[in-house]
Amino acid sequence: MASLVSKLSLTEQKELFEDLFYLNTAELYYFCDGHKIPYKIFIETENGKLGPTREKDRKKIVIRRISHFLKTEKILDATVFRKTIVSLKGLPENIGAGDRIYYGCDEKKNPKMISLLAGLTNGQYKNGAVARILLREFWTDGKAPTFKKFADAWLKAKKEYSLDQHPEAAYLTDLRKGTAGSNWKKLRNEKADRVIKILQSVRSPPVRKGFRDHL
Repeated sequence: MASLVSKLSLTEQKELFEDLFYLNTAELYYFCDGHKIPYKIFIETENGKLGPTREKDRKKIVIRRISHFLKTEKILDATVFRKTIVSLKGLPENIGAGDRIYYGCDEKKNPKMISLLAGLTNGQYKNGAVARILLREFWTDGKAPTFKKFADAWLKAKKEYSLDQHPEAAYLTDLRKGTAGSNWKKLRNEKADRVIKILQSVRSPPVRKGFRDHL
């Protein structure tokens, strides 16, 4: 089966997939919406049905879905947090290092939760982007970590995500390579415009029946 970008040379295809990272989330979501590619996360309820959440996949996952679609004409199913890691009851009154953080119990402004995690990280814990990303990764993997395991993982992960969480993923890559100069925004716009022009020429195949028909 020919891919949706088979008209491009192999070099052009490689450049396209690399430059997808120059698109911002709004641009990526626009393409996804136009081609029925999911990026919103769902939860599995007790009765086996799926319910919506306010969570969205990380940018690199959205790009992975778009790349898969362009290469195969197939749409990957949405991310689902399984019911084994979901609890909509909120945090219990008393929590300790061995208790688990279920989806629905992550009360990011709860002083007891913040205090516990601060104690488990020698006062370093900050409830920000790293915490949100890390928890989504645990839940996507079907795991509800204990507070201790999450704290240990947070200490390790904060180094990986230490570059201010710039909204453009490509900026971080260019920054690490030393190529993110003062005109980076102009470069970003030029690359994004080129990618968008190619994506606008993509004709979507009929949406296949499956997961999305049951949402």
